[in-house]
Formats: sequence, C-alpha cells, structure tokens
Amino acid sequence: MDEQQTPAASVPRTAAFFDLDKTIIATSSATAFSRPFLAEGLLTRRAVMRSAYAQLLYLVGGADEDQTERLRAQLSRMVTGWDVAQVSSIVAETLHESIDPTVYLEAVALIDEHHAAGRDVVVVSASGSEVVEPIAAALGADHVIATRMNVVDGRYTGGIDFYAYGENKASAIAALADAQGYDLSASYAYSDSITDAPMLGVVGHAFAVNPDRGLRRLAAEKGWGSLTFDRPVPLFSFPRPPARVLTSGAVVVVVAALVVTWLLLRRRRRS
Repeated sequence: MDEQQTPAASVPRTAAFFDLDKTIIATSSATAFSRPFLAEGLLTRRAVMRSAYAQLLYLVGGADEDQTERLRAQLSRMVTGWDVAQVSSIVAETLHESIDPTVYLEAVALIDEHHAAGRDVVVVSASGSEVVEPIAAALGADHVIATRMNVVDGRYTGGIDFYAYGENKASAIAALADAQGYDLSASYAYSDSITDAPMLGVVGHAFAVNPDRGLRRLAAEKGWGSLTFDRPVPLFSFPRPPARVLTSGAVVVVVAALVVTWLLLRRRRRS
C-alpha cells in the first residue's frame, strides 16, 4: 500500500521548448504575413526603406549585439501607432492562406511525442504573439514566449517591454520553469540558429534542427543532438488538440519589416 502512495510531486515536471521559424515551420512567420500587412497599410515602402540599412547589416553581418540593438530600435520606431486589434484581425483572417503549407511534419510528430510523455510544449520566438500564438494554438502548444511591445489605448507606443532574443529567451525559459515547476535539466529544446545557443544551453537535452554553420559547430562541441526536418506540410491538414496556449502579454510582429526589406532588396538585385 505504501508503494502505491508515492507522491506525484516526486516526479519532476518537464517541458520541450521549440523555436518557431525554420524549426517548427519551414519559413519565417513574419514573411508569411508581410503581404497582408502591406496591403492594409501597416507597412509602407517609405518605412521599410528607412530601416533598410540596419536590417541589411543584420542579414549580411550576422547577429552581434550592436546590430541586434540597431535592428530592434528601427523596428520599434516602425510599429509606433499600430492598432493592436487591427494586427490581430489581419493575422486571424489570413492565417490559413499565409501559413499553409509550412509546418514540418517532423516537428508535429515531436510535439505529439512530448505531450504523450507528459511534457508541456512551449513555442519560443522573437516574433510577436499575434503571429506566434495562433500557430502555437493550432499545434496544441501549452505556452508561448515572444516579444512584448508596450501598448497604450490599444496602440503600440514603440516601446519594447521584452525582446525575446538571444539571452532573453533563456531568461524567459528559466522564469517560466520557476513558475511552472519544470526541471530544466530533464527538459528539451530545439532550434536552427546559433543565436539560440543560450536557449539550448539551459536544458538537459538540446537539439540543433537544420542548423546554421555556427550552431552545427557548437552542437558538435557540446555534444548536442542534431536533427533534419525536410517534410513541410499544411498546418491545417491534420486535426490538433484544443488550444492550450498561455501567453505572457500583448506582442507585435517586430520581425515583419526585416523580412519585407529582405524581399525588396532581393527583388531589386535580381532585376
């Protein structure tokens, strides 16, 4: 009888943390919504070109601290005055057409395996909740960590309360683990980018997914696992469990302008 009364609390809670872009989905979540944002006037050509220099340095030169801060400042200025309800409405209305078909089948299978093992699934992205949350909900995720923009009277002020990038991702994961009682040493994390090395470093089981060169080298040094995802399928082509996503606050798509600039510059070079 005593053996059957082992306290449930003796079994630590664990979680699986997934980066979104190029890890769960085969594209950039911001790229997917750039067209409707432009069509609705949230992004203008003048605003995009004004931030082109900072964004080009980021894309070509990598993600060092100075370039990241410059990009963040440019994007913060760009979204000032955006209506929160309008952003959410655009995403809700175009989610299906914008995202299909981009989700990796391998990622979906992993999410299901982690849920079956009793682990929470957390989507961690530098993009905003208006984009990340609906995708995570469709996947049956439990929590979202994303960039938080300051909002006053239903509009973005341009201030950034929390930028979910680099070390900040790791800090947010640690805070969520404290709140939820996760044992990070027994938890999992997945990402494609060297910028997510801090996020991968805080868990006991880290995996590089389709890694960039820097992450591939680091994963080999650290003994992290390496996975290849190469089967993108429509996000809504299979039934998912009811949405359980809990977010940490209102967020805007701060990466959308970066992607639009890249598309415009690439088109100009080709022409």
